[in-house]
Amino acid sequence: MDLDRAALIVIDMQNGFVNHHSRHVVPMVASLVERWTAAGGPVVFTRYVNYAGSPFERFFDWTRLQRPPETDIVPELVEHAASAYAVLDKPAYSLYTEQAATLIAQAGWTDLVFCGIATESCVLKSAADAFERGHAPWIITDASASDAGPSVHDAGLLVARRLIGRRQLITTGQVLRQLPSPLKTPVME
Repeated sequence: MDLDRAALIVIDMQNGFVNHHSRHVVPMVASLVERWTAAGGPVVFTRYVNYAGSPFERFFDWTRLQRPPETDIVPELVEHAASAYAVLDKPAYSLYTEQAATLIAQAGWTDLVFCGIATESCVLKSAADAFERGHAPWIITDASASDAGPSVHDAGLLVARRLIGRRQLITTGQVLRQLPSPLKTPVME
């Protein structure tokens, strides 16, 4: 991973996706964002917003996440999102809206490090789209979860290994070991 040209992408850590299956990753993502930011790395949050007449509504009869509080970033990450490089709203699974593609190109990021919810859909689709656009996608397996449960999370990781490569699936520990230590302020005597 080229940390000088990498961004941490926090996918859809929203009230409407956090439940008893996915809640365990909230503190892990918060800690990861803190460490990534302290090391000087850019962080981008995505926020899924469903809309009337969306494919989710038409094909799944799913009308959730159309307004706050479901669309809000979880309280533990609100301050981090407020100071993030960007918060991008998206109407579908993938990070790759026109705004996101422009932001990534302008920032010159080559490595996109994904965590968040849901492993089998929004995280996976964003990573696969990054792969197809020539970026190095990385999925942090223990900082991602599925609101549909651990077996669905595992299925997402199985498919991710086939779509982006098994070496692209990493753990929080592997990421943290690569991060430089935050700069220490000299003590004045």
